[in-house]
Amino acid sequence: MDKRIETPLTAIVMAASSDIGASLCKHWSSKNWTLAGTFRNFSPQVEELQKVHGVQLFPCDLLNQESIRASCSGLAGICSNWDVLVVAPGHQEPIGFFTDVDFEKWEQGIAVNLLKPLEFVHRLLPYRNRQRRPTVLFFAGGGTNNAVVRYSSYTLSKIALIKMCELLDAETPDTRFVIVGPGWVKTKIHTATVNAKESAGSNFNKTLEKFQRGDWIPMEKVVECCTYLVTTPCNAISGRNFSVAFDPWGTEELEQALMNNQEMYKLKRYQNEWGRA
Repeated sequence: MDKRIETPLTAIVMAASSDIGASLCKHWSSKNWTLAGTFRNFSPQVEELQKVHGVQLFPCDLLNQESIRASCSGLAGICSNWDVLVVAPGHQEPIGFFTDVDFEKWEQGIAVNLLKPLEFVHRLLPYRNRQRRPTVLFFAGGGTNNAVVRYSSYTLSKIALIKMCELLDAETPDTRFVIVGPGWVKTKIHTATVNAKESAGSNFNKTLEKFQRGDWIPMEKVVECCTYLVTTPCNAISGRNFSVAFDPWGTEELEQALMNNQEMYKLKRYQNEWGRA
């Protein structure tokens, strides 16, 4: 199946220096896309993205309002007709039971994972390419089917983003909003769990085992899924939550199922009809 848009696109990658963000930039630069984005701290990764892959990057601290305004202004100035907006920032902290963690840090987690990324979307949406239906791509985490204890700030933020995709899809029909769960990918985000030790509960040993066995979702698969989602002409992907590891993305069968079922891959209450006459 090959229905993807092959024309080079213009993409903004928020948190381009993250492992997934950088991998997307490197892959898309090989396809001659125009790329811009943000980074928090300068690093060899940032230097490589700028010098080798031609990504125009702006520093941005999500806990600094002036930094957000400045980076959005810079991005709007060079990408006034973007086709793809990737929203990739995120961290797991604070890790621990809700009643035990510092509430200000818990609140900061909501800001970094949910509120400030949405502020970026709000500020940059007016600069999207209205000549074609552009795509905003978010990243989900765990917790849609179970309670992930000790990660309430991170999990709540990611669940809210899933619903926000559905809301934005309903409110902004000229743009596609998609969220993808990458699964267990070997990235810097797991450092927080390793450092948290016993505060992370059973997830601490599970994460260590992942590192020991090398049992990860390949980054190449994440990049392939994201590239498919932002280049497929199928409009039925909008408002949906996709799993890199478990969903048959990229197939005509899935696209047809999505077109036929408006409730598929969305947050829904389970067994709504139970007990009703």
